[in-house]
Amino acid sequence: MAKESIKAREVKRQRMVAQYAEKRKALKASGDYTALQKLPKNASPVRLHNRCKLTGRPKGYMRIFGVSRINFREMAVKGLIPGVRKASW
Repeated sequence: MAKESIKAREVKRQRMVAQYAEKRKALKASGDYTALQKLPKNASPVRLHNRCKLTGRPKGYMRIFGVSRINFREMAVKGLIPGVRKASW
């Protein structure tokens, strides 16, 4: 389980990326890289990191479902994810 402060930091980055998206796009189109460098570091989408919505785990993230592989498996076995079931052969 990730610390709440790390999860909050990630949410803050997402908001900042969304806030500066249009400005970054305009500056890139005009080729004004000095102005781009003056924007906050966290406004860059490269600094975002996918985390599990339930636990905040950074590794083993499944984009389609938004959770880590561990939570995905638990939810699939319990039948909480529609259309997914454990394979057996």
